[in-house]
Amino acid sequence: MDKRVAVTGLGVLSCIGNDVQTFWKNLVDGVCGIDYITEFPTDNLAVKIGGMVRGFNPEEYGMDKPFVRKQDPFTVFAMASAWQAMKDSGLVSGENIDPDRLATYVGSGIGGFQTIQRELQKFFEDPSGQWVSPNFVPTMISDMAGGQIAIKFGAQASCIDIVTACATSTHSIGEAYRAIRHGYADAVIAGGTDHCTIPIGIAGFANAKALTRATDPQYASLPFNANRSGFVMADGSAILILEEMEHAKARGAHIYAEVTGYGSTCDAYHATAPRPDGTTQAACIKLALEQSGFDPEHDNVYINAHGTGTLLNDVAETKAYKVAMGDFAYKCHISSTKSMHGHMFGATGAIEAVATVLALQEGIVPPTVHLDTPDPECDLDYTPNVAVRTDVNLGLSDSFGFGGHNACLAFRKFEG
Repeated sequence: MDKRVAVTGLGVLSCIGNDVQTFWKNLVDGVCGIDYITEFPTDNLAVKIGGMVRGFNPEEYGMDKPFVRKQDPFTVFAMASAWQAMKDSGLVSGENIDPDRLATYVGSGIGGFQTIQRELQKFFEDPSGQWVSPNFVPTMISDMAGGQIAIKFGAQASCIDIVTACATSTHSIGEAYRAIRHGYADAVIAGGTDHCTIPIGIAGFANAKALTRATDPQYASLPFNANRSGFVMADGSAILILEEMEHAKARGAHIYAEVTGYGSTCDAYHATAPRPDGTTQAACIKLALEQSGFDPEHDNVYINAHGTGTLLNDVAETKAYKVAMGDFAYKCHISSTKSMHGHMFGATGAIEAVATVLALQEGIVPPTVHLDTPDPECDLDYTPNVAVRTDVNLGLSDSFGFGGHNACLAFRKFEG
């Protein structure tokens, strides 16, 4: 018999908040965290803005200085979110959950990007390689965030690093859901992390024509806007604690929402462009809806859109919703919170899943800010500029990654 899956802990690190409460308040208030990059010189770079994590002290999240010094920021970010989420959940390995029933599904789209850039510079300066750090490989590989989290919290069940670009953490949460649903774990630390806002990251994404060249940080990330010109790169992490429902109830855990569906498909079309008719993306969404028992007569739906602000994605995504739900798509409350926190690559699906869960719990749909000139081809209700209070009971969070990777999560409001 398939088991039910609850969300019992949340943790975030982003340009609009280094904890869940701050993050959510800023989402609801429509605060955009995108700003000029001051962490390194941008004079020669085509893009000078990003969603940077600021005011972050790792020692406030259970990490000591030697640990931080040895890790790439993507791992440090992940640990901060995991620390928050585990504390929030109240789970303690060996006390209220068996270590071999606690798993870790934390992915990163790229891994230790900053470490790669730094060590390559050393190698190019001296090709003998003598100055390359012996910690280079174990610091930069993308599974290290999950591995370090498992060590920290004594999680001895599966530790899996999924890498599907922008869909990484949506897939991580979805596969964690399946692991619990089918009895392979009682709880999973699930989510994603990335730190891509570094010179080589900006150069690579910008030359791929993915990033906006906008110069006004407050009018740069423009999902579904006719003036959009690409996404804004951002850093951070997000973790959700998924737990088998009866296990969570037995220990009196706070349940934010129930995970009720997960779809995964592939465009099989192009390395970076989405399938333009939205059919494969729609198939992914349909899977999540079907598993959730979607009822158009009674469900009030919120969708946290992928909504990158690229010319191709937003139109294809709008088509996908119409293919998946027909005329009901016009009744959905939809928003792209990337308009405020930017595109966090491997972390973006997880932080948007957090936003979806909180929208269900609080009865508030966060807005798509700066949506002053809607694209006529994006004609659904994208919640322009101001949050909306409504009792949504079914939430979707979808992500579409380079390589054609599609993933969609479904959550239901927990009624007790």
